[in-house]
Amino acid sequence: MFEQLSKQRVELANIVENHTERDGSHKTAIPSLFFSRYSNDTGPNYGIYKPSLCIVVQGMKEVLLSQERFQYGPADYLVSSVNLPISGQVTEASSEVPYLALKLEFTPSEILEVLREFQLEVDKKVNAKRGMYVSKIEPSLLDAVTRLSRLIDTPKDIKVLAPLIVKEIIYRVLQGEHGGMLKQIAIEGSSTHQISDVIEHIMKNYEKSFKIEELAEIANMSVSSLHRHFKEVTAMSPIQFQKQLRLQEARSLLLSEAEDAADVAFRVGYESPSQFSREYSRMFGLPPKEDIKRLRANNDETTNAESPS
Repeated sequence: MFEQLSKQRVELANIVENHTERDGSHKTAIPSLFFSRYSNDTGPNYGIYKPSLCIVVQGMKEVLLSQERFQYGPADYLVSSVNLPISGQVTEASSEVPYLALKLEFTPSEILEVLREFQLEVDKKVNAKRGMYVSKIEPSLLDAVTRLSRLIDTPKDIKVLAPLIVKEIIYRVLQGEHGGMLKQIAIEGSSTHQISDVIEHIMKNYEKSFKIEELAEIANMSVSSLHRHFKEVTAMSPIQFQKQLRLQEARSLLLSEAEDAADVAFRVGYESPSQFSREYSRMFGLPPKEDIKRLRANNDETTNAESPS
């Protein structure tokens, strides 16, 4: 088994490396499949993990969900079953042995299709569990992921074969050690599915204030049940979840647009620029102006390093 996994990793590493000439995240010809490459350890990168399967082919990565850490490398895979605001950093990489990874995104409807087609049993009454987990990878899963990645070199086969292999990959994950967590997201009436509805509402309306009673109504739960299940799935309260979305969006706006921090604060839903600055500093380590200056300087250094001499 170890030898089989080792051969599969070598092939997959070669595929990812051949399609990632520069550091960063790269789209592939398969719309839901992304490759990543980094030649050195990275600082925390903030973003939203969509429902997805993440596999590190070479190197190590750490993901922080609120205060909970998930570390994984070539022997593991990470699954996010709902949209989650996270910070992640590459912890093992070098120019000689770069960090190589892939991410396959999927939807609840794709999960539900697999559940129905293969008649996999699901218990709606199971309590909600954390929407992110790490498991040990199996040869059958890595084989399916490798076959999917191979299709990039035969584009004419993607339209027909990619959906079939994606279905197989989802099936393998559902059959895995923590697959029950993923099953719950697709089943209407399960507590995880109800929480995912609340997550979607907050993500679409993150700049607006809300009452917890409104969210409880969306989830068809009592206020206390909503709090309990939401924190179980996301590792944070609805207010903390919204705050992370607001601050991540604010940082993105400040980096891409020449706007004043106070104006951005109002755009993402803050009524007090001073409160925005305090919470921004707490999350990113520096006040908005200094943080953006640092990010732009780092981006310039990366660009110059990649430019031909």
